[in-house]
Amino acid sequence: MERSRSPAPALPPYEPLAEELGMEGLPQSTVVSVEPAPPPPPRDHLAWSLCMTLYANVCCLGFLALVFSVKSRDRKVLGDYSGALSYGSTAKYLNITALLLNVFLIILVIALIASGTIAVVSLFNHEQEYHPFLGPT
Repeated sequence: MERSRSPAPALPPYEPLAEELGMEGLPQSTVVSVEPAPPPPPRDHLAWSLCMTLYANVCCLGFLALVFSVKSRDRKVLGDYSGALSYGSTAKYLNITALLLNVFLIILVIALIASGTIAVVSLFNHEQEYHPFLGPT
């Protein structure tokens, strides 16, 4: 009479094979499943928003960008990548708008200072023509 053998249970690869089990009860091939890498988490632009808040807070756009960046980071921590992407995108556009407004205002101030300096020098030269300084008498 032949005894039927029950199949040996599959053991995890890190456990040694028990002495009473043979290799014939284990599968002969190994299957390795490769999962695709998870997509990178969305950017929250926190450092850029912080710089815009401290250095270029035109119309409070830098502060608003900072608020949306923090919301984006919170959503990323919770695992809500679509919400994090939405808040991060809003923070990015607010940062771009604040940066462009800041550059425009700096160029405007430089142009006004330059034109004011030219006007003052022209006025000073005009005064020198009609009232020349003759020196000490």
